[in-house]
Amino acid sequence: MRRAGRHFLQLPGPSNVPDRVLAAMHRNTIDHRGPEFQALGLRVLEGLRHLFGTEGRVFLYPSSATGAWEAALANTLSPGARVLVFERGFFAEQWGRVAARLGLDVVAVPGDWRRGVTADDLHAALATDPDRRIAAVLVVHNETSTGVTTDLAALRPVLDALAHPALLMADTVSSLAACDYRHDAWGIDVCVSGSQKALMLPPGLAFVAAGPRALAAAASATAPRSYWSWSEQTRFNDEGFFPYTPATGLLFGLDEALTLLAQEGLPAVFARHARHAAAARAAVEAWDLECFAERAHERSVAATTVLLPAGHSADALRSVILERCDMSIGGGLGRLADRVIRIGHLGDFNDVMLLGTLGGVELGLRVAGIPHRPGGAQAALALLADTAPHGVDSTALG
Repeated sequence: MRRAGRHFLQLPGPSNVPDRVLAAMHRNTIDHRGPEFQALGLRVLEGLRHLFGTEGRVFLYPSSATGAWEAALANTLSPGARVLVFERGFFAEQWGRVAARLGLDVVAVPGDWRRGVTADDLHAALATDPDRRIAAVLVVHNETSTGVTTDLAALRPVLDALAHPALLMADTVSSLAACDYRHDAWGIDVCVSGSQKALMLPPGLAFVAAGPRALAAAASATAPRSYWSWSEQTRFNDEGFFPYTPATGLLFGLDEALTLLAQEGLPAVFARHARHAAAARAAVEAWDLECFAERAHERSVAATTVLLPAGHSADALRSVILERCDMSIGGGLGRLADRVIRIGHLGDFNDVMLLGTLGGVELGLRVAGIPHRPGGAQAALALLADTAPHGVDSTALG
């Protein structure tokens, strides 16, 4: 039977794709060795540098973000090199597994999934490495599985104070273009990201930003790499091309997505995400439910992870929401399977979309019999009404 209306994709990624990006992708492929593509290639690489906040290299692959994880490791490290992984969520653990499969010596630091990595955490971990054998530190900026954000800017000073040579690697798959990230200013050596979240594109593109320490490490690293090789990328990228047949349609979309972000302005984009996150958290509080992220200042602006009361199935709730509202929200991953729901509010997103999402969740809570107080969507509406977009005082609007 046909369902009226549209399906609502309110995952923490993939996210909704704007009509302008879809339209930009809906055109014929062009010669990927010709002058029109050359201009496109140079333009998107420069736009990505601006987005990452770097004067260094940004590499682009037709791949999921998992490929970016591998590219970061394979280009900078040699087999047997030791890497430090803070296991603060599903994706942090997955990055560690990729490292182990590449033959790296993974030192996993277990921790509370409800909290981000702190400077003290890093200092304590490096204190156990007097011989400076750790070659890289892997940290997820915004852990999509938990809704917890780590203060990346606080980590480089720890390495510098200890004069530790380890490369600092960051995963910004769900934070890039959703909140502030400054590759050069924060001293990040390698950063990985993907197309399908706040960049407002379909899945299929992976990005790696590499600073001078990472590029120097790549010159002596002996891990085998071919497709992921930065040296091959560099040679072609300097001219606006790629060493493989590129995903031209996605690059058309990326070009338009970068234009949309520039037109809105990154400060306004970040403020929009923060405002929607605050409204979502207001709804959770009004429902008398619990944000999984314990510390308020670490709660993600890209997604809100909600812990359900003991004995109640998150997956059953998600099924009710899908059936009754034709809306998809995220479920728990790894050790959080069936324990949490994840509400995405990132990318091409506005107030009405958020209110519809929260209304659908509240309807699902009621139908599924999840203990809660009504009024979450109303609490979010009140916050949005009182805090106009981009810091405008709503009381002064006419």
